[in-house]
Amino acid sequence: MTSDFASTTVMAVPTSDFGSTAMAVPTSDFSSTAFLGRRGVLNPGYARLWSTFMTARAVFAAALLLLHGALRVVTHVTPWWVWWLSALYLVVAVLVRWFVKPRGRMRLPGWQWLVAVGVDIAFFAVLLVTQQGAINYTALFALPVLIAAVLGTRLLAMGSAALVTLLLFGFAVLTGVHPLAGSAPDLAQAGLMGAGLLALAWLTSVLSARLAHEEARGRMSRAEARLQALVNSMVIEGLSDGVLVVDSNCVVQAANPAANAMLGRAGEILPRTFGIDDDPAWFHLALLARRTLAEGSVEAIEVILRHADRQFSRLQVRTQRTPALGRLARPLCVMFMQDLREMEARLRTEKLAAMGRISAAVAHEIRNPLAAIRQANALLAEDLQQPMHQKLTDMVRQNAERLGHIVDDVLDAVRVEPSADGIQVHEDVALDTLAETICADWIAQHQTEGRVQCDWDAPAARVRFNAEHLRRVLINLLDNADRYASNRPGAIQVVSHAAEYGNATLLVWSDGPAMEPSVRRHLFEPFFSSESDSSGLGLFLCRELCQRHGAEIAYGRTRRLQGRGVVEGNEFCLVLQRVLPIDALPPDTPELS
Repeated sequence: MTSDFASTTVMAVPTSDFGSTAMAVPTSDFSSTAFLGRRGVLNPGYARLWSTFMTARAVFAAALLLLHGALRVVTHVTPWWVWWLSALYLVVAVLVRWFVKPRGRMRLPGWQWLVAVGVDIAFFAVLLVTQQGAINYTALFALPVLIAAVLGTRLLAMGSAALVTLLLFGFAVLTGVHPLAGSAPDLAQAGLMGAGLLALAWLTSVLSARLAHEEARGRMSRAEARLQALVNSMVIEGLSDGVLVVDSNCVVQAANPAANAMLGRAGEILPRTFGIDDDPAWFHLALLARRTLAEGSVEAIEVILRHADRQFSRLQVRTQRTPALGRLARPLCVMFMQDLREMEARLRTEKLAAMGRISAAVAHEIRNPLAAIRQANALLAEDLQQPMHQKLTDMVRQNAERLGHIVDDVLDAVRVEPSADGIQVHEDVALDTLAETICADWIAQHQTEGRVQCDWDAPAARVRFNAEHLRRVLINLLDNADRYASNRPGAIQVVSHAAEYGNATLLVWSDGPAMEPSVRRHLFEPFFSSESDSSGLGLFLCRELCQRHGAEIAYGRTRRLQGRGVVEGNEFCLVLQRVLPIDALPPDTPELS
């Protein structure tokens, strides 16, 4: 008998480095008829049982055919019609084995019981009635009763055993000394045989149901365990902390994406399992794994990974050793890694965010005295005639305006919508003209004419953007590019482009080094910066201003021609809404808002 009793649905879910988890979901009632699902879907385990019994039945029919043939040839006692009847029984058994499949909600419905059990009872009854010599065919009735008990319901099994018992009693009565009463020994033999068949049917049915129930419970437990393993794997995959599982041979059995990124394996096509000592940069991790496996768990310790092709990583690592389950099992070392630079960046971001909220409140309070200073300075400038005094008032005015811009920047960082008295959002400006003027002023101020290369390819493009806001965005991007770019000619490139019927783009590219993944993830967040002297509001304000005007800003790592070669650098792309004249609209365009 097979142990595959419960009906299940198997679903394989890939979980990257933590393996593919097969989740089995039971779909049966776990009752005595647990071979079939609720909707009558056939269980593969029941189908295998059916095939096994039908195959055994066909083999048994072939054995009977050979037996009767041998008896006919040797003793000449068995008539030919018994051999032909055995041959017919073999043909029926083979046809049922290959062409009859169990179907329906209940096990062994009427017509299947007839071909699987009824034919056997009828054939064995004929052999019993017409038995020749000393051959006793009574024991053959155990086969159909067993088939009914295993493949059918308990009621069907007991009914089949009762039918065989009645046939035995009838045969005893007909062949007895007294035709109406039969022979006492024959009746006793029939009673014992019937009782044995009833007991066989009952016990087999009970054991079959119990096995089906236990197997269903076992499959349900395995399904729950696999589901729990799948959930654990999904949780580990989504962790920002790195998780490594290392065995006693220093082979990494599992690593989540965060761990691969910390090890410098992100985006690489490498074997699923690798050695913790394959890379010299992981030397300290290998030592920590060996120490954990030899001595036990290690509390948080700082580890520095010095990579050959990128900046070093500072990690906080703690380890745990799993127990060895079983005689052949070996303990594993589980490493939990945290990027200290990212942790510090998050703490710094939270502190700066809190400071930003305080700064916004302070900025509101500064505006009123600042307005009073401006007004007083303007009144004082009207009464002063000496050039030196006027120069001093100009300095006061310029610095007051500078303070006003700083206050506006801080307030812009926390303001979602523009103020009612702010600048009009949908201002129509010429992209190339305005961008060229801004770049020329910035170049003259920073004296970097040789480093900046401009390519204006949208002479007729007009975009929906406020001129002052576009100036602030472009100057901020140029300042960032100037901070990290080299001193070579063309180190900073500003390019404009406009599709015939599409949006306009403005690109600011520099040949600076690639950003760290931890910096890139928080690039446009407020109060986040990789520089200690920066407030971290520049790119955040750029994104906010772009969103107000329906534009988009994005960062990418691209290649551009610089001098005689192609150089990889950082590129910020502005996608601006273009204002198209009516005669420039594509055909069948109803209206452009």
